[in-house]
Amino acid sequence: MTRVIETEEHQALRSAVAALGRRYGREYLTRIVADGGYPDELWSETAKLGYLGVNLPEAYGGGGGGIAELSIVLEELGAAGCPLLMLVVSPAICGTVIARFGTEAQKQQWLPGFADGSRTMAFGITEPDAGSNSHRITTTARRDGTDWILSGRKVFISGVDIADATLVVGRTEDARTGRLKPCLFIVPRDADGFGRRPIDMELHGAEKQFELTLDDVRLPADALVGDEDAGLLQLFAGLNPERVMTAAFAIGMGRFALSRAVEYARDRSVWKQPIGAHQAIAHPLAQAHIDLELARLMMQKAAYLYDFGDDVAAGEAANMAKYAAGEACVKAVDQAVHTLGGNGLTREFGLASLITASRVARIAPVSREMILNYVSHQTLGLPKSY
Repeated sequence: MTRVIETEEHQALRSAVAALGRRYGREYLTRIVADGGYPDELWSETAKLGYLGVNLPEAYGGGGGGIAELSIVLEELGAAGCPLLMLVVSPAICGTVIARFGTEAQKQQWLPGFADGSRTMAFGITEPDAGSNSHRITTTARRDGTDWILSGRKVFISGVDIADATLVVGRTEDARTGRLKPCLFIVPRDADGFGRRPIDMELHGAEKQFELTLDDVRLPADALVGDEDAGLLQLFAGLNPERVMTAAFAIGMGRFALSRAVEYARDRSVWKQPIGAHQAIAHPLAQAHIDLELARLMMQKAAYLYDFGDDVAAGEAANMAKYAAGEACVKAVDQAVHTLGGNGLTREFGLASLITASRVARIAPVSREMILNYVSHQTLGLPKSY
């Protein structure tokens, strides 16, 4: 049965991470982004306190928890205004995939570094011509003796410049059927033929976006993670946690915006009482809070199902959680800005930049329209139009 009331351990973790987030806050992250840097101090302290690898096995320096615990970490940092996007990528996606399917050597090489913050790994799946259709991935992997040769392109890959390697989704050909199957490869950042180009984004964040080129990148046999015949099973072992963590990212951002708006509405007086006394202000903020709480419940359900090992049910719940959280985040940010009026667009209150940032949760890692497709087809059994 899915737990709807957090355990004492989860409540303690939430409280401790919230305290860490308050020590840094939105102003810290804004300054780091403006300087073109990365929040190394926050990343290192998060690791030192054991939060960065809370989902990784204890045998490799982790906390022995799951995505439920890691989502709490990201949500609370986001609620403090200083989310770490690489939490979604390195420990959640790459760490989970390697922990579940990696060889012992791969686990020893990467998981302790993920846990203590000394190593990071990016995740490369999106391609220029494939969009949200992972079945159209054209990055190919072919054997050359015992080696693998990777060729292709990736786009909108986060944090490649700071990552030690990238977990790249390629496709191998099934000799029996001729069909291409997805496989996962660890590509070191300094591999010959592995190039990156920064994408000029209107959205400013600590984690930069890149287009990658793989020009006959030669990899040893042990660069393959898991079984080349496992296909989609291994891929979605990383994508479901990604959706849960994106929900946590969105919920945290929405909570931050809402808290700023509530504080302002309590203090700001235009007539005889604070503006928060007026229902036109109070009711939309209350609705935003309700929507965020409902999204969190679905996120917790998705995390529980995933950690429990029910990948099929977790896939459905993770998509729903990501959708609900994205919608709740955008509405919360919009209402927060409107509550502050002109002040909502000033740098002082730190909300204006969230107008753009909140849209990320609607778009990435999968659009809300594709989630609606998933639910209509997989859950409701309606026919496809494509």
